[in-house]
Amino acid sequence: MTPLRSSLSLVPGLVTAPSGRRRHLLLALASAALLSGCGFALRGTPDFAFSSISLVVGEQSALGLALKRSIAANGKVQVITDARKIDSAQVVLEVLADQREKVVMGSSPAGQVLEFQLRLRIRFRLRTPDGHELIPVTEISQQRDLSYSESAALGKEAEESLLYRDMQSDVVQQVMRRLAAVKTL
Repeated sequence: MTPLRSSLSLVPGLVTAPSGRRRHLLLALASAALLSGCGFALRGTPDFAFSSISLVVGEQSALGLALKRSIAANGKVQVITDARKIDSAQVVLEVLADQREKVVMGSSPAGQVLEFQLRLRIRFRLRTPDGHELIPVTEISQQRDLSYSESAALGKEAEESLLYRDMQSDVVQQVMRRLAAVKTL
């Protein structure tokens, strides 16, 4: 038995497998080897340059609540929501606008709505308590198209809610990446 054949016999079924199956197995092993060497890694929790943040958002802001949860989930940053303790935080994240829109994009000749466009916008800035601006006023927007049918109104309402939740999640992740990009206070 040749040395290559004896080392391949350590992999069960490789030597005795039909040539097509062997080819697929070798292709899978080669793909795994390539991916392991390319530097691919799952995105972990972001590292922030600050250890405490004050979050200034509207009381009824679902986006503000999602931001608070996402920052607190990091475990390394203390989130301060009490406006009286704003000076005890290293940075202040102000959500200046949190806006949801639903715009008619298409209608039938009879005037029935056929398609909506859902939009979510957030304007925010990051600053220190003494006013030094770390991230200037920034706007992030997301939009999704939603077809509409009167016969499936309840289902479309649920789909609209899911689309808004998806856009909100995308916006929160974008804000988190921008917060992590701040390296110095």
